[in-house]
Amino acid sequence: MKISARNVLKGRVKRIVHGSVNSEVVVELPCGMEITSIITKNSAENMDLKEGSGVYAVIKSTSVMLASD
Repeated sequence: MKISARNVLKGRVKRIVHGSVNSEVVVELPCGMEITSIITKNSAENMDLKEGSGVYAVIKSTSVMLASD
């Protein structure tokens, strides 16, 4: 797999919550942190995602915003 995104995090699917259109996929990284992705239900089904599946979280963003109180 070749991809232009610089932030690629390897992990395992911890939990999937399917909605009528989208699926919320929680990915656990090797360090124990979690990252959540919202993808279409169709994509989750096409990828045959299940708890324990190995996946890559690919993050491509032109900006990261920070806020403080």
